[in-house]
Amino acid sequence: MISLSPNLKNKLSQPLKIGSFEVKSRVLQSPLSGVTDMVFRRLVRRYAPDSMMYTEMVNATGLHYVKQLPKIMEVDPNERPISIQLFDCRPDFLAEAAIKAVAEGADTVDINMGCPVNKITKNGGGSSLLRQPEVAEAIVREVVKAVDVPVTVKTRIGWNDKEITILDFAKRMENAGAKMITVHGRTRAQGYNGNARWEWITRVKEVLSIPVIGNGDIFTVEAAVKCLEQTGADGVMCSRGTLGYPFLVGEIDHFLKTGETLPPPTPIQRLECAREHLQALWEYKGDRGVRQARKHMTWYAKGFVGAADLRGQLSLVETVDQGLQLIDRAIAQLANGYELEEEIESNLALV
Repeated sequence: MISLSPNLKNKLSQPLKIGSFEVKSRVLQSPLSGVTDMVFRRLVRRYAPDSMMYTEMVNATGLHYVKQLPKIMEVDPNERPISIQLFDCRPDFLAEAAIKAVAEGADTVDINMGCPVNKITKNGGGSSLLRQPEVAEAIVREVVKAVDVPVTVKTRIGWNDKEITILDFAKRMENAGAKMITVHGRTRAQGYNGNARWEWITRVKEVLSIPVIGNGDIFTVEAAVKCLEQTGADGVMCSRGTLGYPFLVGEIDHFLKTGETLPPPTPIQRLECAREHLQALWEYKGDRGVRQARKHMTWYAKGFVGAADLRGQLSLVETVDQGLQLIDRAIAQLANGYELEEEIESNLALV
């Protein structure tokens, strides 16, 4: 049985204040490269209308050299609250990119200082900034000067176990003008392995006055509540738990607001969501959207008989019609299975 302590319940009843901006939810959808485009965000927002959404991270240097904004930076004027996440190591380019982000409709601008991927860190971005705190400070100061919306930071606890520098780093970000910090409780060296070390989120919360958001291993409502109780964080950010499961942010938000646990979606409901996701990606991006949808569809196809075979087939689809036919066939098979179960139970009741 999941429950909220009185102190936590009282805290969560208040809006999340990010500088001058207020959010009516303490549950945020993490920026995820190749995932959190406008189509995905719409699905998440259906179940979590008050939650802050984030775009995929945008390369500030790349933005400097193009005249047209990349599609990953596109936001729907009606999708509020929304944050655009940027990454780079050049304060001037990031300030310039932040101005464009605000013009596009960003309610806040987030700076990625946690991505562990080599192609990002080798160029000075992402979690490599943990090793360059002076540069990170300069970035935040320049971006804060450039825009009139709150600037936030997402980072990790350190580069590796010998360089856990988050306490000093987080304090520097606050002093530079960041209005909120999200801490993923892993080092860069960990990647996504091992357990997230929430105790460091606790320690960050103890030394900062700005909101601290807990991130890492938030896969269930229970995990979200446990993280909030243990760390004293001001909110939680869901990342990998939403892959193939855009219901998670809304499930957590609903529980934090009402104390009620929503019933999980059935396999058929998940596949119906996969169908909608595929169709929308195709309409939004054409054939490229279908290719991107392969991974999403395989993430949805879990937890039922025949799911493994379906995943293999979905990973190879070339057209939207192929994908829709596979999903429709799986939905029909599951529906027939449920009808058979109900018929057997009914017959047993008559014996």
